[in-house]
Amino acid sequence: MRRFALALLLLAAPAAGREPATAARHMVVAAHPLAAEAGREVLRRGGAAIDAAVAVQAVLGLVEPQSSGIGGGAFILHWNAGVRTLETWDGRETAPAEAAPDLFLRPDGVPMGFLEAAHGGRAVGVPGAVAALEAAHRAHGRLPWAGLFAPAIALAERGFAVSPRLAAAIAAERERLARDPATRGHFLLPDGSPLPEGHVLRNPAYAETLRAIAARGAAALREGPVAEAIVAAVHGAAWNPGRLSAADLAGYRPVLRDPVCVPYRAWRVCGMGPPSSGGIAVGQILGLLAHTDMAALDPRGAEAAHWLAEAGRLAFADRNLYVADPDRVRVPVRGLLDPAYLTARAQLIDRDRANPAPKPGNPPWREGALAPDATARDSGTSHLSILDASGNAVAMTTTVESAFGARIMAAGFLLNNQLTDFSFRPESDGRAVANRVEPGKRPRSSMAPTMVFDPQGELRVILGSPGGALIIGYVAQTLVAILDWAMDPQAAIGLPRVLTTGGPVLLERDTGAAGLKEALEARGHRVTVQPTVSGLHAIVVTARGITGGADPRREGVALGD
Repeated sequence: MRRFALALLLLAAPAAGREPATAARHMVVAAHPLAAEAGREVLRRGGAAIDAAVAVQAVLGLVEPQSSGIGGGAFILHWNAGVRTLETWDGRETAPAEAAPDLFLRPDGVPMGFLEAAHGGRAVGVPGAVAALEAAHRAHGRLPWAGLFAPAIALAERGFAVSPRLAAAIAAERERLARDPATRGHFLLPDGSPLPEGHVLRNPAYAETLRAIAARGAAALREGPVAEAIVAAVHGAAWNPGRLSAADLAGYRPVLRDPVCVPYRAWRVCGMGPPSSGGIAVGQILGLLAHTDMAALDPRGAEAAHWLAEAGRLAFADRNLYVADPDRVRVPVRGLLDPAYLTARAQLIDRDRANPAPKPGNPPWREGALAPDATARDSGTSHLSILDASGNAVAMTTTVESAFGARIMAAGFLLNNQLTDFSFRPESDGRAVANRVEPGKRPRSSMAPTMVFDPQGELRVILGSPGGALIIGYVAQTLVAILDWAMDPQAAIGLPRVLTTGGPVLLERDTGAAGLKEALEARGHRVTVQPTVSGLHAIVVTARGITGGADPRREGVALGD
């Protein structure tokens, strides 16, 4: 309690470097200024957090299409301040009915390469982001659904300036975008060159699709002209045609699932459960770190990096074996987060020496014998954090899987390649892989939208990030920075990244973290220095108001009033 009070006091003070955004009533943090502005305008009109989330996602699908959109999926945490309840909505994509465990095997039984599988129709799952937003809005929305799409429709019709990040992404994917007539016509100039920064990009087809969704809700993606366009694009892909059908679209439904919550110091940290591995893995990392005094460590030092890496490896060892779609596999969530189990696992961490390849543990309440799967993707992703004037909040992580998804468009939007988040191998050493492809199944994710509550049950932190499997480490490190090191959200987000996805320690290039390489190697760690382009977006509610932070590695902003 004393540490918590100190943290709140320190959070109210300005951070060194880039200042956090501040507000008194409400705040939106999103990956593009136009999307954040659309969300803030909804809040200014008296809208609820979920109303703003709908508007933000609609704009993101236009201005940041490489990361998320109505052709992808999402996980939504919603906090209802009035009745003090937390809901988690699963809008993850599902595999078509004709998808079999051999979906990504070549005729000789050898798994396809990722790029071989990811592009075209084969990897397209049934999109779920709009259905999840609709379900959450039906339960908690304040403004009419149809009006929430007006900002995105107006932008799509008049056009917006291509941002530096979008221009760079188009240039990097130029060759693959050129394969599909729709993506070629939208993202490339007539001579085949990529759209330059500042080019005014219009998307009237997207505006028409949004009008259909505004009028009919998620039903517009289940049947009718938009649904027909999705099926046609998947089956008619110039390469790698897929198996998604009209019946698959018609049968999709989001799922309201139980949140995954763990104690950490004085706080309660809550996230998304399976089919996401994010909530469990972040919870395990914090549960392991609870056995050392992280507050006493230098946030930029080798000892803190060692603990983050060791806890991360142990969490990924369990993630790779146990986590998959809970409607198809019995995931021992309770056992993986059991305090006694985590205490035993924490004893494997040596303060001085690395354990470079820990084995998965044997948690209570596990069932069956499965084979591990280290699939770690979800790189085309975005996150938004929203707090409204009534204290309601949304943490939503949304994705089309890799950059530009399947690289095919339908009715003005990109389709996901989410099925590549399944294991390409259905079996290993004679045992079934939990995350294997199966009809109607949802692939495992690493997305980790997160909320933190204080000892009195008050919401204090709203957080999440894109970044594929790196999301887990991004979120865990940032939570430690806020909760243990009493950093404001902007300072916490700006920390040099130190994390792992189960193998080497990844240190962020061109930052102070890269200077830890020698010290970590002396402890036995394998170390990789590389860019780590997180996209963390956080809101912290303090005793003196609302503070927010947006990752300087991307284009996001925090806007409030």
